[in-house]
Amino acid sequence: MKAVNVGLLGVGTVGGGTLEVLRRNADEISARAGRTIRVVKAAVRDVTRARSVSMDGIALTADPFEIVGDPGIDIVVELLGGEDIAKQAVLQAVDNGKHVVTANKALIALHGNTIFEHAQRRGVMVAFEAAVAGGIPIIKSIREGLAANRIEWLAGIINGTSNYILSMMEAEGSDFDGALKQAQALGYAEADPQFDIAGTDAAHKLTILASIAFGIPLQFERVYVQGITAITLTDIIYARELGYRIKPLGLARRTAEGLELRVHPTLIPQPCLLANVDGVMNAILVRADAVGTTLYYGAGAGAEPTASSVVADLVDVVRAITTDPENRVPHLAFQPGLLAAAPMLSIEQIETAYYMRLNVLNRPGVLAAITKIFGDSDISLETVLQKGFPKDSDPESRSRSRPEHGKSNQRVTIIMLTQKTRERNFSVALKKLSQLEAVDDNIVRIRLENLS
Repeated sequence: MKAVNVGLLGVGTVGGGTLEVLRRNADEISARAGRTIRVVKAAVRDVTRARSVSMDGIALTADPFEIVGDPGIDIVVELLGGEDIAKQAVLQAVDNGKHVVTANKALIALHGNTIFEHAQRRGVMVAFEAAVAGGIPIIKSIREGLAANRIEWLAGIINGTSNYILSMMEAEGSDFDGALKQAQALGYAEADPQFDIAGTDAAHKLTILASIAFGIPLQFERVYVQGITAITLTDIIYARELGYRIKPLGLARRTAEGLELRVHPTLIPQPCLLANVDGVMNAILVRADAVGTTLYYGAGAGAEPTASSVVADLVDVVRAITTDPENRVPHLAFQPGLLAAAPMLSIEQIETAYYMRLNVLNRPGVLAAITKIFGDSDISLETVLQKGFPKDSDPESRSRSRPEHGKSNQRVTIIMLTQKTRERNFSVALKKLSQLEAVDDNIVRIRLENLS
């Protein structure tokens, strides 16, 4: 049969890996797809620059729109990253009747609804397995492998940079800045790491996972996002002492009141599988009604792991090229006309447990006042620990006025774990706690999930 011609937009890390995998496994890939897949043209920033991967037999251009407008190209693989040019190129390719494969999670999370609408109208496929968790086939697993199930929740470590930083802080006892610099030196973090450490990257991925899990339109703007920059070694140590590890978690959950979509640092019990995912690895835990709990683990980034998903999408597209568009697997798992909006919970409406650390004056009645505030806020405590507080570590304590007669200015650290409660209840309690004269304002709160 006639070979399928591919145009590649971007020959960076993932683009180079895609070419290597296609060449190395050409015979096996062709046998799986039923046709030969060949890259015939690639768009690069500098056509004169030497590359680590061979470009023999591939025409180069600096204009990606030359590729999306080329009538001889059947499939466009978008690996440009970013939004603006990528969106224009993908929409033009789709409108020109070309199938698209992309690894661009921001593109899908932010503009996927529009792109899929165009694709549906033109009868073409837009495949995006590589947009979430690199080489882990999580999109296909949820969309097809779990098609018989009602998904209850999914939770994942879906940003390797953040996971590496927290892992190194715990393993080596370094602070956040030190762990970040190490991640940058090893190439795990960008020179500007905000996209990762602020939680935006994970939120893009969670948006996609939630859509295919729950049959809702892509809604990035409804995801609650909190990064890992405020996590300290102190809290990592205390969490470990209590039997937990702090991980950068993305969580989507179906509740009777609506859907939760949130990304934030989370205490996870040490025996839980996700708590033991370290370094740059990714993992997603999915809870469904028929199959129960399943775990998907592997490399979430890198040239060939991500290329594995890109090429798998190419094989799927080639297999489906001659299939009636109405009989193809829907982009977001559910038939387009059956995607439905669902109530989305704000962060103040969610229910979870909490870890809290606060520094207080070591005086009689202080702990009783704190526990009374929690009781009045309908919050049950699971664990309470009191630790000595090194006075030299608190610059504010050295500048405070001398204690009243008969009262101590010695400070102690109190760590508490709560049972599940509404976030709004906990926020009200924190506000009341911060108003107590004996309590420092810098109260630490980290959410806790048992994932059971």
